[in-house]
Amino acid sequence: MSADIFVTGGSGFVGAATVRYLSNAGYWVRALSRSEASDRAIRAAGGEPVRGDLESVSGTHLAGCEAVVHAAAHVRAWGRWRDFRRVNVAGTARLLAVAREAGVRRFIHIGTEAALFHGQPMCDIAEDDLPLALRSPYPYARTKAEAERLVRAADDPVRGFRTIVLRPRMIWGPGDRTLLPALAQMVETGRFAWVDHGRAATSTTHIDNLTRAIALALEHGEGGSVFFITDGETVTLRDFLSRLAASIGLTLPDRSVPGGWLRTIAFVVEPTWRFLAPEREPPITRMVAAMLACPCTLRIDRARSELGYRPVVSVEEGLARLRQSAIRSARVPNPEGAGAG
Repeated sequence: MSADIFVTGGSGFVGAATVRYLSNAGYWVRALSRSEASDRAIRAAGGEPVRGDLESVSGTHLAGCEAVVHAAAHVRAWGRWRDFRRVNVAGTARLLAVAREAGVRRFIHIGTEAALFHGQPMCDIAEDDLPLALRSPYPYARTKAEAERLVRAADDPVRGFRTIVLRPRMIWGPGDRTLLPALAQMVETGRFAWVDHGRAATSTTHIDNLTRAIALALEHGEGGSVFFITDGETVTLRDFLSRLAASIGLTLPDRSVPGGWLRTIAFVVEPTWRFLAPEREPPITRMVAAMLACPCTLRIDRARSELGYRPVVSVEEGLARLRQSAIRSARVPNPEGAGAG
Protein backbone atom coordinates (compact mmCIF):
# COMPACT_ATOMS: atom_id res chain seq x y z
CA MET A 1 0.00 0.00 0.00
CA SER A 2 1.16 3.54 -0.72
CA ALA A 3 -0.33 6.10 1.64
CA ASP A 4 0.87 8.94 3.81
CA ILE A 5 1.10 8.15 7.52
CA PHE A 6 1.88 10.68 10.25
CA VAL A 7 3.75 9.38 13.31
CA THR A 8 4.35 11.11 16.63
CA GLY A 9 7.26 10.09 18.85
CA GLY A 10 9.10 9.10 15.67
CA SER A 11 12.58 9.26 17.20
CA GLY A 12 11.63 7.22 20.28
CA PHE A 13 11.75 3.45 20.73
CA VAL A 14 8.23 2.66 19.52
CA GLY A 15 7.96 5.56 17.09
CA ALA A 16 11.25 4.88 15.29
CA ALA A 17 10.43 1.18 14.95
CA THR A 18 7.02 2.15 13.57
CA VAL A 19 8.52 4.56 11.04
CA ARG A 20 10.97 1.87 9.91
CA TYR A 21 8.35 -0.87 9.62
CA LEU A 22 5.81 1.23 7.75
CA SER A 23 8.42 2.71 5.42
CA ASN A 24 9.62 -0.77 4.54
CA ALA A 25 6.00 -1.81 3.97
CA GLY A 26 5.58 0.87 1.30
CA TYR A 27 3.97 3.70 3.25
CA TRP A 28 5.20 7.27 2.97
CA VAL A 29 5.85 8.24 6.58
CA ARG A 30 6.09 11.71 8.07
CA ALA A 31 7.10 12.05 11.71
CA LEU A 32 6.90 14.92 14.16
CA SER A 33 10.37 16.07 15.23
CA ARG A 34 11.52 18.52 17.90
CA SER A 35 15.24 18.67 17.14
CA GLU A 36 18.00 18.02 14.63
CA ALA A 37 18.87 14.83 16.50
CA SER A 38 15.28 13.64 16.06
CA ASP A 39 15.44 14.63 12.38
CA ARG A 40 18.45 12.35 11.92
CA ALA A 41 16.83 9.44 13.76
CA ILE A 42 13.65 9.73 11.70
CA ARG A 43 15.53 9.91 8.40
CA ALA A 44 17.64 6.90 9.44
CA ALA A 45 14.39 4.98 9.98
CA GLY A 46 13.16 5.92 6.51
CA GLY A 47 10.78 8.73 7.41
CA GLU A 48 10.46 12.42 6.61
CA PRO A 49 10.82 14.66 9.70
CA VAL A 50 8.50 17.64 10.11
CA ARG A 51 9.42 20.11 12.83
CA GLY A 52 6.99 20.70 15.68
CA ASP A 53 5.55 19.18 18.84
CA LEU A 54 2.17 18.20 20.25
CA GLU A 55 1.52 21.77 21.37
CA SER A 56 2.13 23.24 17.91
CA VAL A 57 1.03 20.45 15.55
CA SER A 58 -1.30 21.76 12.85
CA GLY A 59 -3.17 20.75 9.74
CA THR A 60 -0.14 21.71 7.67
CA HIS A 61 1.86 18.91 9.29
CA LEU A 62 -0.86 16.37 8.50
CA ALA A 63 -1.88 17.60 5.04
CA GLY A 64 -2.54 14.64 2.75
CA CYS A 65 -2.10 12.02 5.46
CA GLU A 66 -4.62 9.20 5.60
CA ALA A 67 -3.68 7.95 9.06
CA VAL A 68 -1.96 8.96 12.29
CA VAL A 69 0.00 6.70 14.63
CA HIS A 70 0.23 8.49 17.96
CA ALA A 71 3.23 6.97 19.77
CA ALA A 72 4.41 10.05 21.68
CA ALA A 73 3.77 10.09 25.43
CA HIS A 74 5.22 11.35 28.68
CA VAL A 75 6.40 8.00 30.07
CA ARG A 76 7.90 8.44 33.50
CA ALA A 77 7.69 6.86 36.93
CA TRP A 78 8.08 10.32 38.44
CA GLY A 79 7.24 13.87 37.50
CA ARG A 80 4.79 16.72 37.83
CA TRP A 81 1.12 16.11 37.16
CA ARG A 82 0.98 19.08 34.81
CA ASP A 83 3.71 17.61 32.60
CA PHE A 84 1.85 14.32 32.25
CA ARG A 85 -1.40 16.16 31.46
CA ARG A 86 0.25 18.54 29.00
CA VAL A 87 1.60 15.73 26.83
CA ASN A 88 -0.63 12.72 27.43
CA VAL A 89 -4.00 14.47 27.65
CA ALA A 90 -3.80 17.94 26.10
CA GLY A 91 -1.37 16.76 23.41
CA THR A 92 -3.63 13.87 22.45
CA ALA A 93 -6.71 16.12 22.41
CA ARG A 94 -5.01 18.61 20.11
CA LEU A 95 -3.73 15.92 17.77
CA LEU A 96 -7.20 14.36 17.53
CA ALA A 97 -8.77 17.71 16.65
CA VAL A 98 -6.11 18.54 14.06
CA ALA A 99 -6.30 15.07 12.50
CA ARG A 100 -10.07 15.21 12.21
CA GLU A 101 -10.02 18.63 10.56
CA ALA A 102 -7.19 17.59 8.21
CA GLY A 103 -9.29 14.74 6.83
CA VAL A 104 -7.33 11.91 8.43
CA ARG A 105 -9.36 8.70 8.25
CA ARG A 106 -7.59 6.45 10.77
CA PHE A 107 -6.06 7.33 14.15
CA ILE A 108 -4.02 4.63 15.92
CA HIS A 109 -3.26 5.46 19.55
CA ILE A 110 -0.50 3.59 21.37
CA GLY A 111 -2.01 3.12 24.78
CA THR A 112 -0.99 0.90 27.68
CA GLU A 113 -2.41 -1.61 30.11
CA ALA A 114 -1.40 0.92 32.77
CA ALA A 115 -4.51 2.88 31.77
CA LEU A 116 -6.42 0.30 33.82
CA PHE A 117 -4.02 0.24 36.76
CA HIS A 118 -4.55 1.70 40.20
CA GLY A 119 -2.45 -0.82 42.12
CA GLN A 120 -4.36 -4.08 41.63
CA PRO A 121 -3.41 -7.49 40.18
CA MET A 122 -4.56 -7.99 36.58
CA CYS A 123 -4.72 -11.69 35.76
CA ASP A 124 -5.78 -13.09 32.38
CA ILE A 125 -7.92 -10.06 31.59
CA ALA A 126 -9.65 -9.09 28.35
CA GLU A 127 -9.93 -5.52 27.12
CA ASP A 128 -13.28 -4.72 28.73
CA ASP A 129 -12.86 -6.59 32.03
CA LEU A 130 -11.73 -3.48 33.92
CA PRO A 131 -12.74 0.19 33.67
CA LEU A 132 -10.26 2.89 32.77
CA ALA A 133 -8.30 4.01 35.85
CA LEU A 134 -9.51 7.60 35.69
CA ARG A 135 -8.90 7.97 39.44
CA SER A 136 -5.54 6.19 39.55
CA PRO A 137 -3.10 7.69 42.07
CA TYR A 138 -0.34 7.34 39.47
CA PRO A 139 0.07 10.28 37.05
CA TYR A 140 1.12 8.17 34.08
CA ALA A 141 -1.71 5.66 34.49
CA ARG A 142 -4.40 8.28 35.02
CA THR A 143 -3.36 10.53 32.15
CA LYS A 144 -3.05 7.60 29.75
CA ALA A 145 -6.55 6.55 30.83
CA GLU A 146 -7.83 10.05 30.12
CA ALA A 147 -6.10 10.06 26.74
CA GLU A 148 -7.62 6.71 25.82
CA ARG A 149 -11.08 7.94 26.75
CA LEU A 150 -10.59 10.93 24.42
CA VAL A 151 -9.43 8.72 21.56
CA ARG A 152 -12.31 6.28 21.80
CA ALA A 153 -14.86 9.07 22.15
CA ALA A 154 -13.48 10.77 19.03
CA ASP A 155 -14.38 7.85 16.78
CA ASP A 156 -16.85 9.22 14.22
CA PRO A 157 -18.07 6.82 11.53
CA VAL A 158 -20.33 9.48 10.02
CA ARG A 159 -17.36 11.72 9.22
CA GLY A 160 -15.16 8.74 8.40
CA PHE A 161 -12.76 9.37 11.28
CA ARG A 162 -12.03 6.02 12.94
CA THR A 163 -9.91 5.55 16.04
CA ILE A 164 -8.17 2.46 17.41
CA VAL A 165 -6.34 1.98 20.72
CA LEU A 166 -3.55 -0.60 21.04
CA ARG A 167 -2.45 -1.55 24.55
CA PRO A 168 0.98 -3.24 24.63
CA ARG A 169 2.57 -4.41 27.87
CA MET A 170 6.28 -4.15 28.77
CA ILE A 171 7.65 -3.35 25.30
CA TRP A 172 11.09 -4.79 24.67
CA GLY A 173 13.52 -5.59 21.88
CA PRO A 174 16.23 -3.90 19.80
CA GLY A 175 16.30 -0.15 20.29
CA ASP A 176 14.91 -0.30 23.85
CA ARG A 177 16.08 2.74 25.79
CA THR A 178 14.21 2.07 29.01
CA LEU A 179 13.98 -1.49 30.29
CA LEU A 180 17.48 -2.86 29.68
CA PRO A 181 19.28 0.42 30.46
CA ALA A 182 17.34 0.68 33.74
CA LEU A 183 18.28 -2.88 34.71
CA ALA A 184 21.92 -2.22 33.91
CA GLN A 185 21.97 0.98 35.93
CA MET A 186 20.33 -0.63 38.96
CA VAL A 187 22.80 -3.50 38.93
CA GLU A 188 25.79 -1.17 38.53
CA THR A 189 24.65 1.03 41.43
CA GLY A 190 23.72 -1.88 43.68
CA ARG A 191 20.04 -0.89 43.74
CA PHE A 192 18.55 -3.96 42.06
CA ALA A 193 16.35 -6.32 44.06
CA TRP A 194 13.57 -8.67 43.09
CA VAL A 195 10.11 -8.12 44.51
CA ASP A 196 8.69 -11.31 46.03
CA HIS A 197 11.54 -13.17 44.30
CA GLY A 198 10.20 -12.10 40.89
CA ARG A 199 7.29 -14.54 41.05
CA ALA A 200 4.72 -12.18 39.49
CA ALA A 201 3.46 -13.39 36.12
CA THR A 202 3.47 -10.96 33.23
CA SER A 203 2.74 -10.52 29.56
CA THR A 204 5.35 -8.84 27.36
CA THR A 205 5.36 -7.22 23.92
CA HIS A 206 8.31 -7.48 21.54
CA ILE A 207 8.69 -4.34 19.44
CA ASP A 208 8.32 -6.34 16.20
CA ASN A 209 4.99 -7.70 17.39
CA LEU A 210 3.79 -4.20 18.21
CA THR A 211 4.78 -2.74 14.84
CA ARG A 212 3.03 -5.64 13.11
CA ALA A 213 -0.11 -4.88 15.12
CA ILE A 214 0.10 -1.20 14.20
CA ALA A 215 0.24 -2.07 10.50
CA LEU A 216 -2.76 -4.37 10.88
CA ALA A 217 -4.73 -1.70 12.75
CA LEU A 218 -4.22 0.70 9.84
CA GLU A 219 -6.29 -1.68 7.71
CA HIS A 220 -8.49 -3.65 10.08
CA GLY A 221 -10.49 -3.29 13.27
CA GLU A 222 -13.75 -1.55 14.09
CA GLY A 223 -13.41 2.13 14.94
CA GLY A 224 -13.61 2.88 18.64
CA SER A 225 -12.07 -0.49 19.54
CA VAL A 226 -9.23 -1.26 21.91
CA PHE A 227 -6.85 -4.20 21.64
CA PHE A 228 -4.30 -5.74 23.96
CA ILE A 229 -1.11 -6.56 22.03
CA THR A 230 1.37 -9.01 23.57
CA ASP A 231 3.78 -11.79 22.67
CA GLY A 232 1.00 -14.27 23.43
CA GLU A 233 3.02 -15.88 26.23
CA THR A 234 3.03 -15.67 30.02
CA VAL A 235 6.36 -15.48 31.84
CA THR A 236 7.44 -14.64 35.35
CA LEU A 237 9.26 -11.38 35.90
CA ARG A 238 12.26 -13.31 37.23
CA ASP A 239 12.55 -15.60 34.23
CA PHE A 240 12.03 -12.86 31.65
CA LEU A 241 14.20 -10.16 33.21
CA SER A 242 16.99 -12.62 34.01
CA ARG A 243 17.13 -13.80 30.41
CA LEU A 244 16.75 -10.27 29.07
CA ALA A 245 19.70 -9.12 31.18
CA ALA A 246 21.73 -12.19 30.20
CA SER A 247 21.28 -11.25 26.53
CA ILE A 248 23.75 -8.40 27.13
CA GLY A 249 25.96 -10.34 29.54
CA LEU A 250 24.36 -8.96 32.71
CA THR A 251 23.65 -11.14 35.76
CA LEU A 252 20.88 -10.02 38.08
CA PRO A 253 21.52 -10.56 41.81
CA ASP A 254 19.33 -12.82 43.95
CA ARG A 255 18.44 -10.20 46.55
CA SER A 256 14.67 -9.92 47.09
CA VAL A 257 12.29 -7.78 49.14
CA PRO A 258 8.66 -8.46 50.10
CA GLY A 259 6.14 -6.70 47.86
CA GLY A 260 3.99 -5.48 50.73
CA TRP A 261 7.01 -4.00 52.49
CA LEU A 262 8.20 -2.24 49.32
CA ARG A 263 4.77 -0.76 48.62
CA THR A 264 4.60 0.55 52.19
CA ILE A 265 8.04 2.13 51.88
CA ALA A 266 7.09 3.74 48.56
CA PHE A 267 3.86 5.06 50.07
CA VAL A 268 5.90 6.87 52.72
CA VAL A 269 8.87 7.89 50.56
CA GLU A 270 7.02 9.36 47.57
CA PRO A 271 5.09 12.20 49.25
CA THR A 272 8.09 13.05 51.43
CA TRP A 273 10.32 13.16 48.37
CA ARG A 274 7.82 15.26 46.44
CA PHE A 275 7.91 17.82 49.26
CA LEU A 276 11.68 17.85 49.85
CA ALA A 277 13.15 17.18 46.38
CA PRO A 278 10.41 17.24 43.72
CA GLU A 279 12.83 17.61 40.80
CA ARG A 280 14.69 14.39 41.64
CA GLU A 281 13.25 10.92 41.16
CA PRO A 282 13.03 8.96 44.44
CA PRO A 283 14.65 5.52 44.76
CA ILE A 284 11.20 3.91 44.52
CA THR A 285 7.78 5.21 43.52
CA ARG A 286 4.34 3.87 44.38
CA MET A 287 3.62 2.94 40.78
CA VAL A 288 6.87 1.04 40.23
CA ALA A 289 6.48 -0.82 43.54
CA ALA A 290 2.91 -1.79 42.67
CA MET A 291 3.73 -2.89 39.13
CA LEU A 292 6.62 -5.07 40.30
CA ALA A 293 4.48 -6.69 42.99
CA CYS A 294 1.34 -7.34 40.93
CA PRO A 295 0.83 -9.94 38.20
CA CYS A 296 -0.31 -8.60 34.82
CA THR A 297 -1.37 -11.06 32.13
CA LEU A 298 -3.47 -10.02 29.17
CA ARG A 299 -5.61 -11.88 26.64
CA ILE A 300 -5.18 -11.15 22.93
CA ASP A 301 -8.21 -13.06 21.59
CA ARG A 302 -9.79 -9.87 20.24
CA ALA A 303 -6.66 -8.82 18.37
CA ARG A 304 -6.39 -12.30 16.89
CA SER A 305 -9.99 -12.39 15.68
CA GLU A 306 -10.56 -8.76 14.64
CA LEU A 307 -7.12 -7.62 13.47
CA GLY A 308 -5.80 -10.97 12.30
CA TYR A 309 -2.91 -10.44 14.72
CA ARG A 310 -0.42 -13.22 15.38
CA PRO A 311 2.85 -12.63 17.23
CA VAL A 312 5.67 -12.76 14.68
CA VAL A 313 8.47 -13.04 17.27
CA SER A 314 8.38 -15.39 20.26
CA VAL A 315 10.00 -14.51 23.56
CA GLU A 316 12.66 -17.16 22.96
CA GLU A 317 13.43 -15.90 19.45
CA GLY A 318 13.51 -12.27 20.55
CA LEU A 319 15.96 -13.01 23.35
CA ALA A 320 18.17 -15.02 21.01
CA ARG A 321 18.25 -12.11 18.55
CA LEU A 322 19.25 -9.69 21.30
CA ARG A 323 22.07 -11.96 22.38
CA GLN A 324 23.36 -12.36 18.83
CA SER A 325 23.24 -8.60 18.38
CA ALA A 326 25.22 -8.13 21.60
CA ILE A 327 27.79 -10.70 20.44
CA ARG A 328 28.20 -8.93 17.10
CA SER A 329 28.79 -5.64 18.88
CA ALA A 330 31.22 -7.40 21.28
CA ARG A 331 29.16 -6.52 24.37
CA VAL A 332 29.10 -10.18 25.42
CA PRO A 333 31.55 -13.00 24.61
CA ASN A 334 30.64 -15.54 21.94
CA PRO A 335 30.41 -18.95 23.68
CA GLU A 336 31.31 -20.64 20.38
CA GLY A 337 34.26 -18.36 19.70
CA ALA A 338 36.87 -20.00 21.95
CA GLY A 339 39.31 -22.08 19.95
CA ALA A 340 37.74 -21.20 16.63
CA GLY A 341 39.90 -20.39 13.68
